[in-house]
Amino acid sequence: MARNILVVEDDRNISELLRMYLEKEGFEVRLAYDGGKAVEEYDAQAPDMVLLDIMLPVMDGWAVCDHIRSKGKTPIIMLTAKSDVDDRITGLERGADDYLVKPFEMKELMARINAVLRRSEIPNDTSKKLTFDKLEINLDSYELIVDGKKVDTPPKELELLYHLAATPNRVYTRNQLLDEVWGFDYFGDSRTVDVHIKRLREKVENVSDQWALKTVWGVGYKFEVKQ
Repeated sequence: MARNILVVEDDRNISELLRMYLEKEGFEVRLAYDGGKAVEEYDAQAPDMVLLDIMLPVMDGWAVCDHIRSKGKTPIIMLTAKSDVDDRITGLERGADDYLVKPFEMKELMARINAVLRRSEIPNDTSKKLTFDKLEINLDSYELIVDGKKVDTPPKELELLYHLAATPNRVYTRNQLLDEVWGFDYFGDSRTVDVHIKRLREKVENVSDQWALKTVWGVGYKFEVKQ
């Protein structure tokens, strides 16, 4: 069965070009020209992926992204003319899986679509759950339980914490984390990792004396567990 992609873009010329290219690559494509229609289309039938512009009529891309994330973990790639690093980081913080700045090459878009889809496929028979003192990281249900309470956590933050905690006491550089969690180096900007670590610390710091999210100065980060 062909993968279904929802393209949310108010420029109809760009939308039609994306439709033609994606259909040629074997995808089924639905189009939405404003944020309100995007939400309607998503709620009617959740696609396998959303390509989402930010500057949209009715509802902007941030609001659409928030709506999708409130419903599930459908992969989202932001397509936008906004190239400022802070805008990129905002997109990732709010749950986008990738961020591509216009103008872009279709080959690069396809490479990113395929990479994000591969990362989103978690085998049903593979449990992705880690448990520590007062901490449970569950990638099967995308839940973070801290001291017995569920804590709302964007998908990429949870994936970052899981990646660190899956190999306790191993030090990762920022570039390694960008490559292994995001799939490749976004923008060459390590602040992407730093922002996610900061937000994770706000949720898990000082919960237990058995583990901690540590900074290794001049190198990167690790999930430290007492031996």
